[in-house]
Amino acid sequence: MPKYLIGIDNGGTMSKAALYDLSGKEIAVSAYKTKMIMPKPGFTERDMDEMWQANVDAIRDVIAKGKINPKDIAGIATTGHGNGMYLINENGEPAYNGIISTDTRAKDYVSKWYINGTFEIVLPKTMQSIWAGQPVALLAWFKDNMPEVIKNTKWVLMCKDYVRFCLTGKAYAEITDISGTNLMNVRDVKYDESLLDEFGLKEIIEKLPPIKYSSEICGYVTKEAAKATGLLEGTPVAGGLFDIDSSAIATGVTTEDKLCMIAGTWSINEYISRKPIVSKDLFMTSLYCMEGYWLTTEASPTSASNLEWFVTEFMGEEKVKGKDINKSVYEYANEMVESVNAKDTNIMFLPFLYGTNVDADAKASFVGLSGWHTKAHLVRAIYEGVAFCHKAHIDKLLAFRDKPKAIRIAGGAAKSKVWVQIFADVLQLPIEVTTSTELGALGAAICAGIATNNFKSFDSAADSMVNVAYTCMPNQALKDTYNKKYNIYTETIQVLTSVFKKL
Repeated sequence: MPKYLIGIDNGGTMSKAALYDLSGKEIAVSAYKTKMIMPKPGFTERDMDEMWQANVDAIRDVIAKGKINPKDIAGIATTGHGNGMYLINENGEPAYNGIISTDTRAKDYVSKWYINGTFEIVLPKTMQSIWAGQPVALLAWFKDNMPEVIKNTKWVLMCKDYVRFCLTGKAYAEITDISGTNLMNVRDVKYDESLLDEFGLKEIIEKLPPIKYSSEICGYVTKEAAKATGLLEGTPVAGGLFDIDSSAIATGVTTEDKLCMIAGTWSINEYISRKPIVSKDLFMTSLYCMEGYWLTTEASPTSASNLEWFVTEFMGEEKVKGKDINKSVYEYANEMVESVNAKDTNIMFLPFLYGTNVDADAKASFVGLSGWHTKAHLVRAIYEGVAFCHKAHIDKLLAFRDKPKAIRIAGGAAKSKVWVQIFADVLQLPIEVTTSTELGALGAAICAGIATNNFKSFDSAADSMVNVAYTCMPNQALKDTYNKKYNIYTETIQVLTSVFKKL
């Protein structure tokens, strides 16, 4: 009997595959990086063929690392960054580069829809804000600026749906992903021509693929995909899910009392409920992978990707030193942060390199630098600034629900105990870290397990496959320190608002 599941996770730059047994044990993980293409300011794209090849390499590698027979793989599912857009033509080939969710080329359309009242008209159906990286805005931009791309497009897909298409040859949308795009009537759980018409995209409805649920089988590995990846032809492939749902289910969010925080490319903060929350003050309410539940989310592209930028641009010396002693540059970053006492510096970092949760014109910045500050002080400011941004989102969520007893964390920051402690201290809540290092992939694997009847439900799958590694308790002695810092953080943003518009 097949005893393994594969979860595939495609973020903004990394393509990962992870192999699990049915207890949730991570047998092997493989990751390949793809280049971000930035042809113009605000454009963030990737080569779709390169991304598929990265997935091929990761799958083949994880099978080899796990030393398993492909016939022992019960099923596969995919997850990936939400929004952005992956267009394919009649022949299943890319109709344009893949567009990553941090793309801002369509921001003027978003501004127009807020000013002319479109947002308030569609909100009862969409239950979410509108932002530039969503396909609804991107499609409007392409319609006006590159209409030939739209004409050549057969299907509008999300990132993980494109990977599933490459595995199976079948084009489907999936309920959690498509419900976060403003292309779907979330209230009535269907495509809605009148909704699309409000955005001037009525004709796009014919390019939106049929909708499947997360744990439905959406096809089987083709002969071509099997030859490329080393998978067995005919292996079932489940619908998979939006990465925010994937991380939530992979941290065990199956009841309404829990709250999940994802600190990766995006600052994502979320909880589930049986009643949808509709508010113009919230980022998004979408459909959860568990039928009958809604996922309420506060999010912005303002999280751990800020550290990735700093590491790439300013920590080359540490990278070189680390190679000689097999030490990660991120270990150096953690040591730098630990070397600086939280009470000893008030540098503010605004984590808006790739987007913002405040003013649309907000820019990233360090404020409060003096000559005695070191690189360590800057790294600590980044860790704290990202935590402050998450706190702003969580405070908005808590206006609609009770404070949780603890928060489950996922994303790149969860790999740093130093950073997890800062989150606990800023939020003054216990932070629970699960054993899996790749929560997106684990959430996808859970879908595959249900689709192949290895689990009866998401509850039973989570009970079997999700395990807490440790809980980080908040330091009560730092409560006042971080409250003061957070107030300075919010005041800094307010003071700089007029300046941002001039930059």
